[in-house]
Amino acid sequence: MKKNLLLAAVSLVALSAAAPAVAADLAARPYTKAPPAMVAAIYDWSGFYIGINGGGGSAHSSWDQRAPFVAGEGSHNATGGTVGGQIGYRWQSGQWVFGVEGQGNWADFSGDNLSAVTGFTNRSKIDSFGLITGQVGYAWNNVLLYVKGGAAVVGTKNELRFAGVTFASNSDTRWGGTVGAGLEFGFAPNWSVGVEYNHIFLSDKDITFAGVQTDRIKQDVDMGLVRLNYKFGGPIIAKY
Repeated sequence: MKKNLLLAAVSLVALSAAAPAVAADLAARPYTKAPPAMVAAIYDWSGFYIGINGGGGSAHSSWDQRAPFVAGEGSHNATGGTVGGQIGYRWQSGQWVFGVEGQGNWADFSGDNLSAVTGFTNRSKIDSFGLITGQVGYAWNNVLLYVKGGAAVVGTKNELRFAGVTFASNSDTRWGGTVGAGLEFGFAPNWSVGVEYNHIFLSDKDITFAGVQTDRIKQDVDMGLVRLNYKFGGPIIAKY
């Protein structure tokens, strides 16, 4: 009996001595730092931008003689190329993007048709245009889809020709409106490239060819453009 009590006492002393060592081992376990939070980079469309554009278009022109006769003379499409530039400002709220832009282009849209009344060749040409527009868009990070609308001004020249020779002409500046839509892609920190469609609708106008006739000419324009823009300011914002 005494022997058993002695063995129990020795075991209790041994356990008591080992307990601090175990606690010390637990306390010495190394601390592991939590992994860093993920950071997503989001393209920011806000800021001033400047760019260039180029493409092609077609202007539909209808001629109706008002004097000395009243009769339809026919219509034609004036087609060709255009190149120009744009400058604007955008600001972004969530995924919505709003903007204003001014654009100026040189153009060479020309075409003609044989008059059903006089036998002359009616020729029209658009050599320049400017657009002042507002934009509303929706962004998926670095992809922007937008619509636009505003005012348009167009430089036109109309001619009467016979046997390839121009014998009467009239140049004028017309105001109208424009609507359009575009898709733009941010491919580098401050650079974006896009495609855009525009329709320009112009008011009808009576054009007098001195000493010959007066025509009411209707015109509208459809064109497609490729655009390259550089945006000033920071290219991205960080989202945690």
